[in-house]
Amino acid sequence: MHVLLVEDHPDLAANLGDFLGSHGHSVDFAADGPSGLRIAQSQRFDAIVLDRLLPGLDGASVCRRLRAGGGQQVPLLMLTALDTVNDRVEGLRAGADDYLVKPFAMVELLARLEALHRRATNGGSERLLSVADLEFDLDTLIARRAGETISLTPALRKLLELLMRETHRVVTREELERRLWGDVPPEGDVLRAHMYALRVAVDKPWPRKLLQTIHGSGYRLADLGDS
Repeated sequence: MHVLLVEDHPDLAANLGDFLGSHGHSVDFAADGPSGLRIAQSQRFDAIVLDRLLPGLDGASVCRRLRAGGGQQVPLLMLTALDTVNDRVEGLRAGADDYLVKPFAMVELLARLEALHRRATNGGSERLLSVADLEFDLDTLIARRAGETISLTPALRKLLELLMRETHRVVTREELERRLWGDVPPEGDVLRAHMYALRVAVDKPWPRKLLQTIHGSGYRLADLGDS
């Protein structure tokens, strides 16, 4: 999983990051409410761990803003030192999917995150992605354009899924590299070679091009019509 941890206590954040990393998960960090909200809105995460009491903007407010208008349905686990029924109810009503009271066991936090991610993956996320005449079935792992099956390697399938899910925005090189290799990308510009192969697969035989390189920023897969 790619996890965003919003926690202002540096020792706890470091320990959680090390623990999740040791179990194969990548972690991004924020130490206050405003930066946590900004990062959560600008990138795609598999889960968010959000402290209830944060400087600048409290966790419940961050959660409400993320959920506003039906957006950002990423699984969210809220942490708190306030062990009262009213506090837990407020966090859940703000849009948190689960609640964990400090102090807690690291293994329990991991188990709860994995359960939230399983439920989101199996029940809530879209399983047939489409952009223009390009379709990608996440259950069969078959991609088609204009009805023609496209052959993709596992790495290209990962890139295609992320770009199709985020068709409304430019996805940075850092996000794409993290999806493929976690926090340790290979030396050299290997991503460029993968993106070239993906462009050949999904665009080359067709007149309308969907995959764009946004120089200095990243990549976007979108149907921009004649623009």
